[in-house]
Amino acid sequence: MANRPRGSRAPSALATSVKATAPAFVTVLVFSFFINILMLVSPLYMLQVYERVLASRSITTLIGITILAGLLLAVYAGLEGMRSRVLIRAGILFDEKIAQPVFDAVHRGNLRQPGSQHKQCLKDIDTLREFVTGQGMLALCDAPWFPVFIGAAFILHPYFGFIGLGASVIIFGLSILNEFITKKILNNAAQASMAAANNADATFRNTEVLQAMGMLQALRTRWLDHHSTHLAWQARASDRGSVILSSTKFFRTFIQIVILGTGAYLVIEREASPGAMIAASIIIGRALAPIELAVASWKGFVAARSAAARLSMLFSLGADAETKIALPRPAGSVFVDRILAGAPGQPKPILQGVSFGIQAGELLAVIGPSAAGKSSLARVLVGVWPIASGAVRLDGSDLSHWDPQLLGKHIGYLPQDIELFSGTVAQNIARFQEIDEAALFEAATLAGCHELIQQLPNGYNSQIGEGGAILSGGQRQRIGLARAFYGKPSLVVLDEPNANLDAAGEEALLRALQRAKQLKMTVVTITHKINILAVVDKILLMNGGTVQMFGDREQVLSKIAGPKVVSQTPQAPPQPTAATGAAQ
Repeated sequence: MANRPRGSRAPSALATSVKATAPAFVTVLVFSFFINILMLVSPLYMLQVYERVLASRSITTLIGITILAGLLLAVYAGLEGMRSRVLIRAGILFDEKIAQPVFDAVHRGNLRQPGSQHKQCLKDIDTLREFVTGQGMLALCDAPWFPVFIGAAFILHPYFGFIGLGASVIIFGLSILNEFITKKILNNAAQASMAAANNADATFRNTEVLQAMGMLQALRTRWLDHHSTHLAWQARASDRGSVILSSTKFFRTFIQIVILGTGAYLVIEREASPGAMIAASIIIGRALAPIELAVASWKGFVAARSAAARLSMLFSLGADAETKIALPRPAGSVFVDRILAGAPGQPKPILQGVSFGIQAGELLAVIGPSAAGKSSLARVLVGVWPIASGAVRLDGSDLSHWDPQLLGKHIGYLPQDIELFSGTVAQNIARFQEIDEAALFEAATLAGCHELIQQLPNGYNSQIGEGGAILSGGQRQRIGLARAFYGKPSLVVLDEPNANLDAAGEEALLRALQRAKQLKMTVVTITHKINILAVVDKILLMNGGTVQMFGDREQVLSKIAGPKVVSQTPQAPPQPTAATGAAQ
């Protein structure tokens, strides 16, 4: 990666995407120049008809200028078509350049500001592309040639020029007024629409609870409140905007009458010819067309501007980090040094001065009462939550030194709330990467769910639905465990891995932990159940976000409850033989 001067910033993905489409827009502007010049064909033709053909009564001249005008208008139509095609290709190119960075930025934004509506930015891509390829962009491309038409009107007669200038000022003023009276209302409507959509998403994610506990009416009323608020704001904005739009149309039509009336007066006074009157009407109509089109497209322009602002804010929030050196595969030793960390966006840290270290291949159990900071520690260990101070080092390297995507290949994580994704069992276990069948079966066998998967209707190819809807809680937990073990990661962090497991599942979990130790994986498991303590090497006791005790299993257990409890700790299940391991 090329070095940048100190203090300089890399351009955002939005700026890079716009720059990539710049040649297309330059081409469009060039086409617009010739298109607008060719728009003078009709008024010039009318001038020639009135001042040459009618005066000379020459049929030959009429045929000649008609053929010439037809050819020029054909060129005009061809350029119009090419301009539209270039704009469409520019929109597609813009989308291709920005879609992936926006998706990544939404992910980073959700990590840094959970609960924020960053996913709206995915729709903002469509909003910008539609504006780029729509009538609003054509109006912007034609607007710079406004002086050409006004100049032509002045040539015909100064009165025509002044009428054109005055009309353009009034129409432009109406568009500014439209922006002023609808901006705040449209923003409120957009916020109400997003609130209604998010409320619906949250409601239908919990359909079973909705049905079982009779909550449909209450939550439907809640959604209708948001939806009605959106409609009310939208109707208010439309009412105000329609007044401006109808005023613009009235004024646009009235201007044509004024031009023709002024032209008639000038013809009577012998200051202009009838051809000049007709030509002026056409020229000023063409001069005002981009302004009128801009007013009609104002809502799209406002939406595109808001979308660009949201994307800029998103990229500034989750700015791309510089490319990092690819570090070698870690063995799995973990050292936590006096970390202070908390939920993103929250000022008060949950973890306060936590320090401990484990060697590669060791099993650590994190125990403690509820709200002790155990799940927070799990999120910090896998790099999900930011650290205010201190460090988490994997094989001596701070987690911030790693590229998150490369680090993820060496980490397995099973959160408390297991999130599976719509797709097959195999895709979920393989983390939606290219499936390595040997690694897939090894992870499923290690997690003790190979036999469970075989009993599904289509085995590993079974579609599990959004969030694993067709699976039970225990099945989701064991498939999530297999996903954590996929690819034999160096560090595996399990948050309450036996929360939904029956007795057979718990035995499979204990065997999985023992097998992971044999494979030299470092495993950190958070638990409230004592049976897991039978297979771990070390125990970390937390309370109030701090370390209360840390050390070897026997040492910590003896301090907590005495040697008698240590001797009564449940024994680990026997190791599976090669035959039984293959059968699971």
